[in-house]
Amino acid sequence: MNRDLYIDFAKGWATLSVIFIHTTFWSGQFYIPTELRSLSLLIDVPLFFALSGITSSGNIEKTFYRLLRLQITYMIFVTGLFFADWIFKSGFINIWNTNDLKSFYTIFGEKYVPQHISTSINWAQLGNWYLHSYSNCDTFPVVMGSFWYLKVYYIVSVMGVLILRFFKQHIPWFIGGCIILLLIFNINQQLYPSGQVGYTMYYLAIFLIGFLLKGKSIKRTVIPFLYFLALISIIAMPYFYDKDIYYRINRQKFPPHLPYIIWSSLSLISVFVFYNRLKITRDNWINYIGRHAIFFYFAQGISSSLIYFIAVPLKEHIHWSLLIFVIYTTNVIAAILIAKFLMKADALGWYLLERLRKITSIV
Repeated sequence: MNRDLYIDFAKGWATLSVIFIHTTFWSGQFYIPTELRSLSLLIDVPLFFALSGITSSGNIEKTFYRLLRLQITYMIFVTGLFFADWIFKSGFINIWNTNDLKSFYTIFGEKYVPQHISTSINWAQLGNWYLHSYSNCDTFPVVMGSFWYLKVYYIVSVMGVLILRFFKQHIPWFIGGCIILLLIFNINQQLYPSGQVGYTMYYLAIFLIGFLLKGKSIKRTVIPFLYFLALISIIAMPYFYDKDIYYRINRQKFPPHLPYIIWSSLSLISVFVFYNRLKITRDNWINYIGRHAIFFYFAQGISSSLIYFIAVPLKEHIHWSLLIFVIYTTNVIAAILIAKFLMKADALGWYLLERLRKITSIV
C-alpha cells in the first residue's frame, strides 16, 4: 500500500504548530501579546489524535508493539536528558542568574518552580520519568511541560484499539458517551474529575471520529455548515463565559474544557475536510517532520527551553513582531538539528540493546 503523504504533511504542520505554541507560551510570555498566544492554540495536539484515528488499523498486536518501541525510545531520550540536565547544572549553574532562571518556570503555575536547583544526581527522578511521572527538568522545563501529551497518547491508543477490536460496531455509542461525559463535566465543574479522565474523553472521541472517517470524505454540502457552526460557537463564547475568555484559552486546555474544545474545532474540521481532497504527490521537508513527529516533539522541548536565553535579552531591542519571527525560525532550525541528533542517538541505543540481547542470549 502506498503511503498517504497527506497524513505526513498534516502531522508536519501540527508539529510546526506545537513548536510555535511553545515559542509563544514559554519564552514568548515576555514579549508576545496575549492575543497571538491564544491564536496559536487554534492548531494544536488534537490533530495528532485525529490523524492517529485515521491511520489506526485496529490491530492490537501492532499497536502494542508500536507503543513498546515508543516507550523504549522515550526511555532512551529521558536517560540522555537526565544526564544532560545534571551536566548542565554541575558545570554551568553559576553562569546564569538563578532567580532569572526560576522566573522562567512560572509560566504555567507554581508547580513548575523548583524550590532548590540541586546539582546532585537524583536517580529516583529518572525512575519516575521512566514511569511517566513528569517531575521538573530544571534545565529543559518545556520538555516536561510537553510530556502530558505522551501519557494521554498511551491511554487513548490502548483504549482506542481495544474498542476497535472488540466493539467496532458500537463506535458511535462510545463517541456519544465521551461527548455526554464532557458535557456533564462542563455543565457542573465540580464533577470534572482530576487526573487523565477529562483528557481521555476528549481525545478518545477525536481518535474514534478519525477512525470512522478513514478512507472517506466529508460531503461538500456539510462543509459550510461545520465551519459555520464552529465560527458561531467561537463568537458566542463571551456571551456564555466572560469577555476575557479568549485570553484564557490556555487555562481551558488542562484538562480540556468546552472553550478549548470549541477553539480547536476549526483545525480539526480542516484536517477532516482536506483528508482525501488535498493530494500531496511529492515528498517535502514538512512530510519529513511529520514522519518523525515524535523525535521533533522531543526536540522542540529542548529547543523551546534554550531559546529563552536568546529571546529575553533581545526583547528590549527588537519589536515583538520581528522578534517572534526570529525566535520561531531559530526554534524550528534548532528542533530540526536536535531531532536529527536524537534519531541517531535512538538508533545507537537500539543497537546497544540488540548487542546486549545477543550477549545475554549466549550466556
